[in-house]
Formats: sequence, structure tokens, C-alpha cells
Amino acid sequence: MGYQLQIEDMKQLFGRWKADYILLGPRRMAGEGMYSDTDVIRYGELENWEDLEWEQRSHYSFKEAVLPITQILFYFTEETVTEAQPERRKPALIFLRSCDIHAIKRLDEIYLRNRFEDKYYRRLRDNVKLVLMGCPLSCDSGFCVSMGTNRTEDYDAAVRPGAEGVRIASKWAELDRELERLGAAVEFRPDFPEENAVKVEIPERLDNSVIQAPLWKEYDSRCVGCGRCNFVCPTCTCFTMQDIYYTDNGRAGERRRVHASCMVDGYTDVAGGGCYRKANGERMRFKVLHKISDFKKQFGDQMCVGCGRCDDICPEYISFSACVNRVAALAKEENRHES
Repeated sequence: MGYQLQIEDMKQLFGRWKADYILLGPRRMAGEGMYSDTDVIRYGELENWEDLEWEQRSHYSFKEAVLPITQILFYFTEETVTEAQPERRKPALIFLRSCDIHAIKRLDEIYLRNRFEDKYYRRLRDNVKLVLMGCPLSCDSGFCVSMGTNRTEDYDAAVRPGAEGVRIASKWAELDRELERLGAAVEFRPDFPEENAVKVEIPERLDNSVIQAPLWKEYDSRCVGCGRCNFVCPTCTCFTMQDIYYTDNGRAGERRRVHASCMVDGYTDVAGGGCYRKANGERMRFKVLHKISDFKKQFGDQMCVGCGRCDDICPEYISFSACVNRVAALAKEENRHES
């Protein structure tokens, strides 16, 4: 069950949303791509309905909307510690594809159900509503079907624009009242991709032979350790802490949580000059096995949601999906030898 709205009615509804929410979604930013004559699609604040980019998947994920790149946790002096107050802002309404809604579920597991609840994430997450953007066709590099993230029911509203207007399905009482006033009731189901060009096989069982496999050494030279794959990934949550000392008093300052990457130099450095993963191949192994094995052991789902952004962003054309298939083939071969 859903509602059919004329485009002018949708714009009116969008304006009402804007009065009560910060509206965030994928938008095309002209001339802000890698080169001066290229565009980039990334999440940003929406001023009007036309700002939404429907044809292409965003190059960057929604992550900054619920995980600020830099977040002040507390202020300190010689004798006191004061928790930073949340920024006074309206609740957020975020437009997302199915794979990204699944990614939010992964973030929830890490920040809300991973031994203890992270209150800084909680107060941001509680002020977010999710609007599903349907995908009538698969994106070129996505493999959401293989990961089981091509469909979702975890949304507050679902929207699909068309030549005849806009169709909306709602699970939100406040929105229902608006839709009854503005639109006509129709049958509506969101669009979900049923097949991807890219297919990934997740290995069922990994043993030490996979961890020690020579394939990881290939990435020592191929990967340049830029970390771009981590920063576009909707489920990567690595961060580092920074203590900022004020210049007028070296014993006062603030502690910040800042996005980080397990693929860059310095992330695994420890006191005394040690480093747990120096080679880029070791970092690639850690990332891949965490996405397809370790996370599932703890939370029950694969961490990767198959959005394909990492494959698209890599300057060295390293394919995460191809690497996973290589790991699966290697695991099969090892299991065959054992049997």
C-alpha cells in the first residue's frame, strides 16, 4: 500500500520536511570531482527535491551523517573533564539505498551492541529517520545480491519518482497523515535489484592456510596505502583519538574522535616503535577477512554490504570483490585437499 503524489505535492511535502529535519541525500556536486571538469556524487544537505541524484549511486557513503569525521568528546583542564554537549541541530532525514540501510545496521551493531553502548553515536542515531530510495537497476560494480543486502524493510518511508509523479510507502504515522491529505492510495512496492553483473562467493570456512596464502603479498606492491577504500565504505568504523592542547595553556584542551583507516601507515603503531601490520598486503588481509569472516562470527551478518564503492574509488584498480572470490577459490581448494 502506498500513495501517488503529483510532483508539486511532493515538493510541498519536501518543504514541510525541511522545516522540521535536516534533509541529507546523494547529490551531484558539479566540478568537485577528482578533476576540475568532473562531478562527484556524495551526501550533503538537500535544499529542494531536485537536488536528489537518482540515476547513479553516490561515490561516497552516507557515513558522515551519523558518524562525524571529527567529533569532540570532552574538554579537559588540569583538574576537570567536561563532556562536550551535542551540537544543537534538528533531527535528520536521510535518503538511502537498500545496501546503505543494511550498512546502518552494521554500524548499530558496532556502536550500540558491541559490549557497551556508545552514547555519542546513540544520540545521533536516535535523531535519524531513513527514507529508502529504490534501485530498479543494479549499479555496475555493486554485488548486493551476493551479500543479501539488495532488499530491506527497515525504513520509515520509501520513495520512487516517475513520469506520472512520485510514489511513497510509509511506516511513519506522522507521514501517513500528510499522504492521506496530499495523495491518492495506490499499490506500491519499492524497487530492488534482483541480479548484479558482479557476483561474489563468500568462503564458508577459512583456515590458517588462507591466512598465510601468497596472494596477500601481491598487494604489498599493488596497494599504495591511501585508505580511500575505507573512507568510502559505509561500514568501516575505525577511528583514532587526538588530544588538542590549547596554545595559551599546555595542560588544557580537548579530545577528538577522528575517522581513520586500517590501510594507512601509522594505524597499528604502538609504543616503543612497534607496528602490527607494516606491509600493505597484511593490511589488505586484515580488512578483507574482517569484512567477510570476523564480523560475522561476532554479529551474525557479513560486514560488507556489497555497495562496490571501494572497487570504484581505488586508484590502483584493486577489486575487493575479486579478492573475495580469490579467497573463496583458495578455501575451496584447501578443503578439497583435506577431504
